[in-house]
Amino acid sequence: MKISSDWHIHTRNSCDSASLVVSELIPAAEALRIEAFGISDHIHTPYNLPDLVASRREFDESQPPPNFHFGVEVSCVSQWELDEIATGKHANPVYGLRQGGPAWGPLAIGIGAEELKRLGVEYVIGGTHWPMYLPADRDAIIRDYHRQNLFLATHPLVTIVAHPWWWMGYWKDDDGCYRGDPWLDDFGKIPASMHDEFAAAAVEHGTIVEANISATLCNRAYPETFGHQYAEYLAGLKERGVRLSLGSDCHSPQYTAAFERAAALLEAVGIRDEDLWRLPPRP
Repeated sequence: MKISSDWHIHTRNSCDSASLVVSELIPAAEALRIEAFGISDHIHTPYNLPDLVASRREFDESQPPPNFHFGVEVSCVSQWELDEIATGKHANPVYGLRQGGPAWGPLAIGIGAEELKRLGVEYVIGGTHWPMYLPADRDAIIRDYHRQNLFLATHPLVTIVAHPWWWMGYWKDDDGCYRGDPWLDDFGKIPASMHDEFAAAAVEHGTIVEANISATLCNRAYPETFGHQYAEYLAGLKERGVRLSLGSDCHSPQYTAAFERAAALLEAVGIRDEDLWRLPPRP
C-alpha cells in the first residue's frame, strides 16, 4: 500500500532536535505524494508555549495549502509539575520537571482550550513520554504507562493518542539500543486486559490512536521483532473498533521516514491506507 497521510511532523520550533523548515515541508510532502498532513510541535508545559506561537507564525507564513494542517503534540505531565513551574522557581524547565514529583499523582496536559483556540490548533496529539517519578521497576512502569495512555484517551482536548507504549529511558544498552525491558523483547509482557481497557476508552471517547513510524513501528533502536508485534497490537485495536492515524514523527531537517517499511508492516496485518483517519481539507 501507499501511505498518503501524516499527522505527526516536528519542525525547528519543537524544543528538541527537530530542525525541519515549514516552507520546505510542503513541496517535500507533495513529492512523496502525502495528500493530507500536519505539523505537531511539542509542548510539555506552558513554558514551551512560545515555541508553539513560533510554530503557528511559521505555518501561516508558509501559505499553507488546504491539505496542510496545524496541530500540536502535548505530553502527559503531572499536575504537581505544572504547579511547581508556575511558581517560577525552576530555571529553564524545557522538558518539565522529571524529578521530585509524587508517584501516582494527578495527571495533566500543559495547554488549555483557550490557548488551543487562540492559536488555531486543529488537532491535539497527546503522548506518554516518560514515567512519572518511578524507580526502574518494570511492572510499575507498565501500570503507569497504561494510566497515562488512559488519561490521554479520555481527555476532552486530545484528538490522537501518540505512539502508545513508546519507550526511551532505563535499560538502554551501551550502543544506544533497547532490547529488553520494559516490553521491547516481548510485547506480551503488557497484560491484554490493558489493551482491552485502552481500546474501550478510545472508542467511547472517539479518540484516535496513532500508528507511529519512527517511534514504534520502525524504531531503529528496537528489536526488529517489536515492529511486527506492534503492528499486530494496532490490528487488535482496529478489530476492537479503534480508529487509527499515521504519524511519521519526523525530527529530521529533511522530511523523511520509513514509509515503505511501515506500509508493509501495516498491510501485513490488514491495516490499509484508506482505514487511516485524516482531516478534511481546510476551506
